[in-house]
Amino acid sequence: MPVVIVTTTYLEIPDRAAFRPALRAEPCAQVIEAEEPLPDFYRFLYGTVGRAYSWTDRLSWSDERLYAHLARPGVTLLVLYVLGTPAGYIELDRDAHEPGTEVAYFGLFQAFHGRGLGKYLLSVGVARAFAEGAGRVWVHTCSLDGPHALANYQARGFAPYKTTTHEQSVP
Repeated sequence: MPVVIVTTTYLEIPDRAAFRPALRAEPCAQVIEAEEPLPDFYRFLYGTVGRAYSWTDRLSWSDERLYAHLARPGVTLLVLYVLGTPAGYIELDRDAHEPGTEVAYFGLFQAFHGRGLGKYLLSVGVARAFAEGAGRVWVHTCSLDGPHALANYQARGFAPYKTTTHEQSVP
């Protein structure tokens, strides 16, 4: 596997006043909370979104580990649907290793790129985090993620606060 230098940018919205939400891009798009997300459904979302971005961390997790993670009260899984078809998801974690709520995973299926759905889904997720009492919402994105990820975060009000680099093998 080739090794590449990966740059990771950490961003935050320090409070609700800095949040710049986007309206729904398509009237047929809706976001529904997966209140009982099953491991196989989560793998489908994670694997489909992450395939193009070398997401591999959770592919090896057992059903038991995934279920335990998703069942934690601090985890919220919101799924975007377009005309009844899953189109992407956002995972929020209120118990992450930094203060506030982390956007742990976020993305769209490739077939739904370029329609303004990413800014809508991110806005719904951030609004949910603040509605659940977050004083701060944060995320990290890296140079392996989609080419518009960083711009989308910044357009919603996220501001960078840390950057790191590391070597990573990519398939």
